[in-house]
Amino acid sequence: MSVSENIPGVLFVCVHNAGRSQMAAGYLREFGHGRVEVRSAGSAPAEQLNPIAVEAMAEEGIDITAAIPKILAPETVQTSDVVITMGCGDVCPIYPGKRYEDWELDDPAGQGIAAVRRIRDDIKARVQRLISELLPASGTSQRP
Repeated sequence: MSVSENIPGVLFVCVHNAGRSQMAAGYLREFGHGRVEVRSAGSAPAEQLNPIAVEAMAEEGIDITAAIPKILAPETVQTSDVVITMGCGDVCPIYPGKRYEDWELDDPAGQGIAAVRRIRDDIKARVQRLISELLPASGTSQRP
């Protein structure tokens, strides 16, 4: 398990850590209710979050404005139980005993709000599925 031994740790990784991974982290924090340790990072972090991603998440009532793009560090991978990559290729270090998933998602960078909403909704469904796997008997309450 993660640093907090009783709860699973999930790391979302994308290139800029400004859109997809931040939206996924926002959903997991919201739906996990403190029962999942949530991290995100990027292989080449942007200077700031994608404002369209922030807007799309605000439409869902989730504020990700305080998130800061961070560089992917090997220690972050080592202390996570599940590592979910989103278009960052082979930059993520592989450690035995970790669960790895690659979510094929369009990059919201440079996209309009309609396209980012579709990406957001795809991420939301994937995060809900992930929570049901990580916390199967939790009775998680989730927004529609």
